[in-house]
Amino acid sequence: MWLKPEEVLLKNALKLWVTQKSSCYFILQRRRGHGEGGGRLTGATLEEINQHWDWLEQNLLHTLSVFDNKDDIASFVKGKVKALIAEETSSRLAEQEEEPEKFREALVKFEARFNFPEAEKLVTYYSCCCWKGRVPRQGWLYLSINHLCFYSFFLGKELKLVVPWVDIQKLERTSNVFLTDTIRITTQNKERDFSMFLNLDEVFKIMEQLADVTLRRLLDNEVFDLDPDLQEPSQITKRDLEARAQNEFFRAFFRLPRQERLHAVVDCSLWTPFSRCHTVGRMFASDRYVCFASKEDGCCNVILPLREVVSIEKMEDTSLLPNPIIISIRSKMAFQFIELKDRESLVEGLLVRLKQVHANRPVHYDTSQDEDMQTSPVFHSTSMCSDHKFGDLEMVSSQNSEESDKEKSPRLHPEALISVFQQAGSQSPDSRMSREQIKISLWNDHFVEYGRTVCMFRTEKIRKLVAMGIPESLRGKLWLLFSDAVTDLASHPGYYGNLVEESMGKSCLVTEEIERDLHRSLPEHPAFQNETGIAALRRVLTAYAHRNPKIGYCQSMNILTSVLLLYAKEEEAFWLLVAVCERMLPDYFNHRVIGAQVDQSVFEELIKEHLPELAEHMNDLSALASISLSWFLTLFLSIMPLESAVSVVDCFFYDGIKAIFQLGLAVLEANAQGLCSSKDDGQALMVLSRFLDHVKNEDSPGPPIGSHHAFFADDQEPYPGTDIADLIRDSYEKFGDQSVEQIEHLRCKHRIRVLQGHEDTTKQNVLRVVIPEVSILPEDLEELYDLFKREHMMSCYWEQPRPMAPRHDPSRPYAEQYRIDARQFAHLFQLVSPWTCGAHTEILAERTFRLLDDNMDHLIEFKAFVSCLDVMYNGEMNEKIKLLYRLHIPPVLTENDRDSQSPLKNPLLSTSRPLVFGKSNGDATDYQKQLKQMIKDLAKEKDKTEKELPKMSQREFIQFCKTLYSMFHEDPEENDLYQAIATVTTLLLQIGEVGQRSSSSGSCSQECGEELQASALFPEQDSVFADASPGRTTQDSQTFPEEAEGDWTVSLEHILASLLTEQSLVNFFEKPLDIKSKLENAKINQYSLKTLEMSRQSQPELKLGNL
Repeated sequence: MWLKPEEVLLKNALKLWVTQKSSCYFILQRRRGHGEGGGRLTGATLEEINQHWDWLEQNLLHTLSVFDNKDDIASFVKGKVKALIAEETSSRLAEQEEEPEKFREALVKFEARFNFPEAEKLVTYYSCCCWKGRVPRQGWLYLSINHLCFYSFFLGKELKLVVPWVDIQKLERTSNVFLTDTIRITTQNKERDFSMFLNLDEVFKIMEQLADVTLRRLLDNEVFDLDPDLQEPSQITKRDLEARAQNEFFRAFFRLPRQERLHAVVDCSLWTPFSRCHTVGRMFASDRYVCFASKEDGCCNVILPLREVVSIEKMEDTSLLPNPIIISIRSKMAFQFIELKDRESLVEGLLVRLKQVHANRPVHYDTSQDEDMQTSPVFHSTSMCSDHKFGDLEMVSSQNSEESDKEKSPRLHPEALISVFQQAGSQSPDSRMSREQIKISLWNDHFVEYGRTVCMFRTEKIRKLVAMGIPESLRGKLWLLFSDAVTDLASHPGYYGNLVEESMGKSCLVTEEIERDLHRSLPEHPAFQNETGIAALRRVLTAYAHRNPKIGYCQSMNILTSVLLLYAKEEEAFWLLVAVCERMLPDYFNHRVIGAQVDQSVFEELIKEHLPELAEHMNDLSALASISLSWFLTLFLSIMPLESAVSVVDCFFYDGIKAIFQLGLAVLEANAQGLCSSKDDGQALMVLSRFLDHVKNEDSPGPPIGSHHAFFADDQEPYPGTDIADLIRDSYEKFGDQSVEQIEHLRCKHRIRVLQGHEDTTKQNVLRVVIPEVSILPEDLEELYDLFKREHMMSCYWEQPRPMAPRHDPSRPYAEQYRIDARQFAHLFQLVSPWTCGAHTEILAERTFRLLDDNMDHLIEFKAFVSCLDVMYNGEMNEKIKLLYRLHIPPVLTENDRDSQSPLKNPLLSTSRPLVFGKSNGDATDYQKQLKQMIKDLAKEKDKTEKELPKMSQREFIQFCKTLYSMFHEDPEENDLYQAIATVTTLLLQIGEVGQRSSSSGSCSQECGEELQASALFPEQDSVFADASPGRTTQDSQTFPEEAEGDWTVSLEHILASLLTEQSLVNFFEKPLDIKSKLENAKINQYSLKTLEMSRQSQPELKLGNL
């Protein structure tokens, strides 16, 4: 509908056009006699025209008031509409999968405008406005794999904006005075608003995905595994990001393994026999599953592991059943799907994956059947191969598999611990057991109608049954079904037994931690007051640590595993633990418990949304979140009586983390009055702990387990208890409206905040250690840290990982998380070091890196980098000279040093240098007494401080002098400094020669002065570094045989004392240096320097390619 803006004459317009809508800036008209019947106008539908009119009103109308004159308004609107036309055209091209010429044009502009290396891949681009104060700047937003960039050229002004994704601390949708919907990017120092997108929802999702992928790839690579399509950042496309978002939602919604990859999502309808109709929804087909979710949230969900599928067949297409397929499963159930688009290719793909699944895990059918209706309801867990009867459900495995399991792992406990250590109820056991029987009867009825295997229809009815509490005899079995751990169990026969054999008996840090916590796991329960329960717990935890060394063992896993062992067999408990740690609570159990912190942050936002009065009273919700951390890590098991907490675990296995969020909100609401009246965090903790300790379970067949909080036992007044069933029902009724999609969006949003919080903590800890040891101001140190980190990041962006430059490792100590190699150090040295020496700078940087690399691992930390800079900027003269001296002696100066090929490597210096120098005014200065005294004082000072540095050979001394000459280049006092250094160099050469002669004749060092006074030199002979003429090369080289050269030495004290004799040199090394200007330039030039270096590296490859 968008057309190129053109000026039109309004003369006689009223006769030809009828006004439909108008505003202060825009008018919508139709041609008289046209468009009244809802026909097409200017090639667009009436609906589309109205939609675009609404867009203009919402996005442009309020904005135009900020402009001063009509010309600016017209220019802005024209530019905006032209950009929308270009974007709409490019989107249409992408949809039709034609040759993406528009994208190529955008890519060329992106590369020209921002000058990134070729490795910085553009993902997509959008037309939008960036707000600068109250003024919008119309331009183009470019989203690349590592950066968000904006370019605008408006009213003669150019604006470029580059924001690395790793610098973004908050990404959110918001609104301001002028616009109803904007995207706000928050970095450390600034907030930037972007608006007027053609499709803001799409833009925000892509930005969210890019930020999440990049931040986790660069800052959270401890446990983060990228999807296969995203492993290579330079290959990421917009389509890949959209697919990742869909994959993540799919895995979260059905709580499937992270490795599961989605192949197809199709609209369809599923026959639901309990409602006797077809339910509209979507089918999700992945590697090993076919899933269905109804469009109405919670109406009906189905999970069909392909392992359970027997056949997939196409049925005859009829008007009542269009494009139907039947999926039959082993428990003699069949699922009928209709209205499937592209049925042929869908079924073909399903059959290929079905064949692959059965080929990998052969199916062995169990023909045994149990017709006894009096047994507890049953399903098959270990073999998952028998005919599943609706009337009964029992943990049955084939006789053969039982025997083989006994042979392989005779030590494994064969049944759930609660069946062995069941305590007799002390209060009205008959009534409690009758309630248990009623629940079992209700579940049996449900199984008959909805199915009893993992393939059951999951509806609102089953959620209500779960909220009432699962019967103890069914609890472990239903946990296996709801979490789909039953599929893992069936797919890996013998796996757990082998893990136990491999891991038991091995001793390491993890096993020591496990041993330490074994007796702290439900110590009040009789099952863990003897070796049977303790041994089973030890085996499960050790086997899991052996399976997943990235997680290993984390505190709170012991409490969770103890409860799993009470209600499930040992091997089943292991697979339940796998499901919880790797699927249902992602990233909870690792070094930094990032997942738990993200959910704490989400919980804070939910408190603000659902309990605003409580949030307003408690100014710092982070204190409340820290109290609730154990709720998430242990699923309320550690802070609620066990018989009540297991009902929470029931809901968790059915509804996932949503159940914990809503129960947490219900607990806070129930205690809102007490929390609002509490004076501090300690009192708030007491209120919540006392409430949770008195949550009871009237339906539990066993007696209450001992109290977790003994310090509340002496209450003067009895505390009113709350029934867990009532609390869970309240949580569903009041806070159960959060969808999986909303929770995943909040997690994505808050993960950025949590990861950046860790980065800030790392930064503050590093700076806290460094600040007392250097003289650089704290604000300048912060700038240096940011430059240091950015240098590391740029290598991660655009270079292949090198063995010596590992990526950011958050598991290391704070100071070691970011380290740089020699090449990265050379960039920073060139940007911020005051000792710039032209072409010699790179060589000096290499030597400085070798000096700082104490442990020879080819990496240095921030502290070493800053300590070196501190000497250069704030050190005293003797410290600076000492640093320079160390840069020119072994091991820093090596034979393979690039500068060793200098013509100055050979001794081309005369041996007849004077100690008395002629001055231009004819005066002569004798430095002998002054020099002797300085050397004595420095020697005394040296004895007090540290061991003596090795003396410098003549070759090393020449390199030292060359560095000094390079440092003086372009200095305002350049001529004076050159003359002074020539004088000092001559003096030091004489000292070295005298020392050489003295050592060869056996004379003592006290004769130096007499030897030095014996020679004289004219002023014009002071050119120390003049190259020898070709005719004299042989003669000069003969005067300095190699064996003699080895004896020529000067010490640090000699050099320092000699330099102190020249005031211009003293002034040069003691003048104050401004680091702030260097830092400002470094921030501006850091990217361009990196780009220049990478373009140089690519040039030889291009030349070779041309050849």
